[in-house]
Amino acid sequence: MSGELRMTKQRAAVLAALEAGEFRSAQAWHDLLRHEGSSIGLATVYRTLQSLAEVGEVDAVVTESGETLYRRCAQHTEHHHHLRCRECGAALDVDVPEFEAWASQFAARHGFTDIDHTVEITGVCAECSGGR
Repeated sequence: MSGELRMTKQRAAVLAALEAGEFRSAQAWHDLLRHEGSSIGLATVYRTLQSLAEVGEVDAVVTESGETLYRRCAQHTEHHHHLRCRECGAALDVDVPEFEAWASQFAARHGFTDIDHTVEITGVCAECSGGR
């Protein structure tokens, strides 16, 4: 892991569940874990997801309603962005080097240093739109 988090039984269970690869709320991850027979508590799932997001082990995105969704990405060690379906939560990792260069130049032009940013593009995927 890229941070200083100790691997606990609960953290290992959450990471294993996150291999499903889709964005879900902490409640949805908790429901999945309980369905698989885990006795992990909801508060533990929330804390674990938040700490994993802080060290970059999982991605967290905030929906229009303010709910935070979590997912473990294949690229969890590299900076990247997402194209995410608002209906089913399916997501694609997006790598746009031109944007990274623009963001750095824009920040520098305005005197900002040590910048960080998040880009998320949302829409409705082809499967959910059903050929709209």
